[in-house]
Amino acid sequence: MNFVERLKRDLTGDPGARFVFVNNFEVERSWAAGEPKLPGAGIAFAGATVNRMEEMGVLLAGEGDVVVLKAPMDERFAGYLGSLGAAAGSTLSAENSDPARMVTEDALVSPRLLESLRALADGRTYLMPLGISAAEERLSAATGLPLAGPDAATCKAVNGKVFSHRLVLETGLNAVPGTVVETVGELRGALEAHLASGGRAVVKESLGVSGRGMVVVEDERGAARLLRLIERRGPQAPANLVVESWIERAQDLNYQLVVARGGEVRFETVKAAVLKNNVHQGHRFPVDLPPAAVEELHHATRTIGKALHAEGYFGMVGVDAMLGPDGTLYPCLEINARFNMSTYQSRIAERFIPEGAHAIAATFGLRPSRVHGFDEVAGALGELLFDGSGRTGVLINNFATLNAAARTDGDFHGRLYAVCVADTADAALALRQEADRRLTEMAGR
Repeated sequence: MNFVERLKRDLTGDPGARFVFVNNFEVERSWAAGEPKLPGAGIAFAGATVNRMEEMGVLLAGEGDVVVLKAPMDERFAGYLGSLGAAAGSTLSAENSDPARMVTEDALVSPRLLESLRALADGRTYLMPLGISAAEERLSAATGLPLAGPDAATCKAVNGKVFSHRLVLETGLNAVPGTVVETVGELRGALEAHLASGGRAVVKESLGVSGRGMVVVEDERGAARLLRLIERRGPQAPANLVVESWIERAQDLNYQLVVARGGEVRFETVKAAVLKNNVHQGHRFPVDLPPAAVEELHHATRTIGKALHAEGYFGMVGVDAMLGPDGTLYPCLEINARFNMSTYQSRIAERFIPEGAHAIAATFGLRPSRVHGFDEVAGALGELLFDGSGRTGVLINNFATLNAAARTDGDFHGRLYAVCVADTADAALALRQEADRRLTEMAGR
């Protein structure tokens, strides 16, 4: 049974069910609406590029599944995936698409798409969003397709960093020294306590996302600057923050688990961040961890999954963890009650990364000055492009993000997402770096 079939079994009881994937990246934007923000660090509205990450779902869908897109796929990219046998499902696109909207919002104002989705309702078809917010609940109501997950309020409640921190303390998992700050008046004391040890502190919004909604406080001067800004709200103003000690030189980990509708909990996979000269290169897998750390992760999986189910949650869960330089594992920094990037690499890993191979899931940040077609990307990568004939190559798993922010008057920020597969971890990193060089050269032409 493959990953998607296991997920269908766990969430619906039917491994042969049909999923309609709605890949609403940065659903936290919806959950965080109206929540208190840190000065200058709140969740900025993600642009057109992030909204086109929904195309990643094409490589996750199984046979018979459907992926909802903001716009049709580039024909050459679709042909490339077809040649690999990497895209087993079908796609439906919104006829009314706005680059500033998430895919769910596009779907809700696209009558033809809504009618097509209604036609799928057969008692075995479910909406499977990245994460469930009020918009996905409205889409379910508009189409008659049930959600393969709990209600939006439950998802938001268990996704917060405040919830994660309290869960760790209540269950006895190893915790990063930290404090929950519910009101602005509590922040000064929390910062003073954490800085007293001589290290740095990090202040996190409960519902921050993708590194935003957090401030690293280096010293008392930095603390005073932050306090000056936030204390203007008054001591009783809500804060909803977590203040933690900063763990230096830690290895960042992310692992996935599934909480089944009936409460069963399953560990899926773990990945580790790759840095070169302190620059993030992506996430590598498989990860070679000490046996004790592996056992701790599995124990944390069972503990977290049981606690989430008690709150009424079931579905995919991504957990951020850290391995300190002294070997100490901190197994739960935050819980993401939704799909994460690892989810979208699951089917790729099963199909294209054989036992013994290594991979880096990479993001290539580019500055094109014009729209590039997939043929140009393939030409730039040349023999590095994964073609399915071997176990080495760069498999592009999202092309739409390259041109999503295209302008007519100068360069723009574009991204390509890929999985770099090779025989060793070092070879995968070298492949990633050479691909980056070639793609950067292409974008500069």
